[in-house]
Amino acid sequence: MTGPPLIDVESLATELAGGTPPVLFDVRWRLGGPPGIDSYRAGHLPGAVFADLDTDLAGSPGSGGRHPLPAAADFEAAMRRLGVRSGYPVVTYDDGDSTIAARAWWTLRYFGHDQVRVLDGGFRAWAAAGQPVTVDEPAVAAGDFTATAGQLPVLDAAGAAALGRSGVLLDARAGERYRGEAEPVDPAAGHIPGAVSAPTAANVGPDGRFLPPEELRRRFQGLGVTAGPDRALALDVGAYCGSGVTAAHEVLALELAGVPAILYVGSWSAWTADPSRPIATGPDPG
Repeated sequence: MTGPPLIDVESLATELAGGTPPVLFDVRWRLGGPPGIDSYRAGHLPGAVFADLDTDLAGSPGSGGRHPLPAAADFEAAMRRLGVRSGYPVVTYDDGDSTIAARAWWTLRYFGHDQVRVLDGGFRAWAAAGQPVTVDEPAVAAGDFTATAGQLPVLDAAGAAALGRSGVLLDARAGERYRGEAEPVDPAAGHIPGAVSAPTAANVGPDGRFLPPEELRRRFQGLGVTAGPDRALALDVGAYCGSGVTAAHEVLALELAGVPAILYVGSWSAWTADPSRPIATGPDPG
């Protein structure tokens, strides 16, 4: 990856005022609505374009989960429509905790665009700093981005099961979903056997900004995560969530902590699509 994965409000404001501002994605989205485009139209960062999680950053729901990877051709077309150009930076933001922005960050990297950063604290931090907000939608020149799938490793169900047995598999959902006490979206409650509960809410502070790297490192070490001497070889850490969105936030937090991790894109929604797959419940990995 080129450069740090986060950018703060002041640095972004400086870059947007410069001669070659980054492409800016507004990726606000909420489970159950209202649609993110409504938030975008009510006010967004100057120059931002709206990227839709459901249609631009994911494929159609099915056995691969609720937010599977899009086809390379579809992603390429979406990114070109949004103005992404090879060799030019992209910055993504959401409402505040970077959950959706992290999915955009991860997906762009997976398809070969490594100059992408997340606005730490998102729209909330930008507005709280008194930075300008607009309802004007920019004219976007078509980009030339070429999508090449597979630039980051991914887990399938078999790989996630294996990590649950012999590596570290982090479940990024809320604790009650992990324990099987509640499941508001998917067919069954519980977790992948061997997975460790690691809600992403603990990766950020009250203001939605990521914790400092050393605090994240201590958090993940407490969950059994360690980084080997060669980061490129430390691929025994994986993350999943409900549909591969929140888990991208976990992967970003691990990146900040100095640990590379693999995303199970299909996540729990894909795991439970096959009723023969085992399910554990309760507070222990199982």
